[in-house]
Amino acid sequence: MKIEDQYLFIKNKIPSFVKILVVSKNQKITSLEKLYNIGQKDFGENYTQEMIKKYHTLPKDIRWHMIGKIQSNKLKYFVPFIHLIHSVQKLKHIKMINKIGCKENRVIHCLLQIKICEEKSKSGITSHEAYEILKRSQNMKYIKFVGLMGMASMGDMKKVSQEFSYLQKIYNDYKTLYQHNVLSMGMSRDYHIAIEKGSTLIRLGNVIFNNK
Repeated sequence: MKIEDQYLFIKNKIPSFVKILVVSKNQKITSLEKLYNIGQKDFGENYTQEMIKKYHTLPKDIRWHMIGKIQSNKLKYFVPFIHLIHSVQKLKHIKMINKIGCKENRVIHCLLQIKICEEKSKSGITSHEAYEILKRSQNMKYIKFVGLMGMASMGDMKKVSQEFSYLQKIYNDYKTLYQHNVLSMGMSRDYHIAIEKGSTLIRLGNVIFNNK
């Protein structure tokens, strides 16, 4: 199936309030152009250099998301044009993002990454750490936290469902207090469950690009 057809098949099956973030890491420019031409505007990258190359090549109304691990020395290269940073976990990065936002005179939207599974490969912070970060960053004018992100384990779907429920509870606790409106959870293998648990943004790559 063509990637355009696969994308539209998924899009037509999910609720209208759920946004698809296409994980464009390692994908060809031509593939992204096909999705852009049928209306997809949100693309997520893990690596700064690859994202910058695509940013300069593709239309400027694309909304770029940083979904990979944050590197301090790379922030200055993508923060000026980024739409949303998903993987914020450290106060030092928050201070740097705020400083760059001040220099660029724009507010940078971010998500806090919460650890919801036991796998060492999945990073994140605790609910308590998130609360402390949100409290300490309230007076920073050029960074705004709009929600939470979490990655479930590779285990059985029952366990994945429990992990998403856990993140949903944290999100609901913070939603009113901090005016959050983005709950980013769910990928190609588990986005159906994530949507059931209240996800508003799903990150899809393999299921669209027919990767095994």
